[in-house]
Amino acid sequence: MDRGLGARRSELRWPGLRTVYCWHPPTGGVSVSGAQQIGVSFAEHHGVVTESGGRRERFDIRPGDVFANGWSRVYWSEVTRPDELVEIYPGDELLRAAAGASRTPEIEPLRGVRDPVVLGTASILKRAHLGVAHVDSLLAGTLAHRLAEHVVGHYAGIAPPGRGRGRAGAGRLDRVLLDRVAGVVEDRLGDPLTVDDLAAAATLSPFHFARAFKASTGLAPHEYVTSRRMERAKSLLLSTRLSVPEIAYSVGFSNVSHFRRVFRRHTGFLPSDLRPARTAGSDPPGADGRLTGLAS
Repeated sequence: MDRGLGARRSELRWPGLRTVYCWHPPTGGVSVSGAQQIGVSFAEHHGVVTESGGRRERFDIRPGDVFANGWSRVYWSEVTRPDELVEIYPGDELLRAAAGASRTPEIEPLRGVRDPVVLGTASILKRAHLGVAHVDSLLAGTLAHRLAEHVVGHYAGIAPPGRGRGRAGAGRLDRVLLDRVAGVVEDRLGDPLTVDDLAAAATLSPFHFARAFKASTGLAPHEYVTSRRMERAKSLLLSTRLSVPEIAYSVGFSNVSHFRRVFRRHTGFLPSDLRPARTAGSDPPGADGRLTGLAS
């Protein structure tokens, strides 16, 4: 169900996995995240309030922040900017299989965590919701199992069968190395970046790093960097008066036409669709209830 004028909500299901994508303007009301979900915010917010289990928190959200619920629902309020998010609901059977347990493990509540594995998965699923990428059952199953294993190992207190808690599986990067590489990417979104730079942060050869990074996040290194650059650009388009060329240069693009093409391919929008003058600080693109600039 759409959340008011200009809102968009879509839901996709695969075996063992349900995902929800939302884009909506500030409603002034309360929204709810369901139990046992992992969510990624692709928008920036200040002073958002959550309530769950009798506990109330206020905090800021950065684009790419990861959130999760246990068995309790989370109620969100005081969202004053356009919101974009992906919620991922792994099935109970999938979580039990990942944990090697007969009971469904509870996901640890998370607030504003940086996690390249969850972010990479959500970025792929978001593009599927926007219609700019195809995720078939095979890819969805791979993403679902990787995510369930990661969540169980890091946020449910249960080591997946055959592994110690917090250790990466064969051919993947462990959490420390992933966080280190992700930090380099965030710090250098406006600079030239090569696979050699990222491999050096992980102390691996470029060949082994590229394979291990994709096995860990679902994205090749260049895809991850481009995705983060496009999200930074989107935030700047929505929140500043910088020109499109200025924003393109600020995220490492010297060719503005190329930037526009890449931006549309990754977000479903043209940069001009997200200008503050069109959103008036509150309404998302498409006041008629549709997202303008979406690829068919």
